[in-house]
Amino acid sequence: MRVLVVEDARALAEVIVEGLRDQGMAVDAAFDGLEAAAKIGANAYDVVVLDRDLPGIHGDTLCQLITERDQRAMVLMLTAAGSPSDRVSGLTLGADDYLSKPFHFPELVLRVHSLARRRPAARARTLRVAGIELDPLRRAVTRDGRHLDLSVKEFAVLEVLLNASPGFVSTEDLLEQVWDEHADPFTNTVTVTISRLRRKLGSPPVVSTTPNVGYRIADL
Repeated sequence: MRVLVVEDARALAEVIVEGLRDQGMAVDAAFDGLEAAAKIGANAYDVVVLDRDLPGIHGDTLCQLITERDQRAMVLMLTAAGSPSDRVSGLTLGADDYLSKPFHFPELVLRVHSLARRRPAARARTLRVAGIELDPLRRAVTRDGRHLDLSVKEFAVLEVLLNASPGFVSTEDLLEQVWDEHADPFTNTVTVTISRLRRKLGSPPVVSTTPNVGYRIADL
């Protein structure tokens, strides 16, 4: 899952970004409306956590820009203005959910997951392929009933592969969806993570590789 956090209070933005990354999400940050608009235009996000009062371009205008896109992200409007009228006006602009500050971080995580599942292109909550079952909300993975202890990145890579199954996912797409905009395109981190994931998934092997195409998991 790829998320954009748009928040002009840098300290708060950094806390949200690091917290969501700890949950296995690929997270970018923007600290004003202009920077956010540029990133929304350049990248495909599943969810945008959007502060309403932003310099450069107001959050209301950004929300409208997002909702007008063909493949739009889901919008969680995050703001200090939490009265019922503020909530109604935010949802009227096209926001999919609304959370007022201060907030409880676990609630933010649950809402981001919920929005990602509601996105039109989203798949079912529990993913099942080749005897593997992955529940993104509970962060649980089993294969043939055996629990798998995966790292944050291994879990995220597996989720992307299962979502794409039986199609292929390129190294570039994995870097974009699992890491973030700062990932080095020449790094071997994807190869290393896939190797560790294969070992933990066990036999028979389920992650196949096609040179110059990518990785995939298909039913055996």
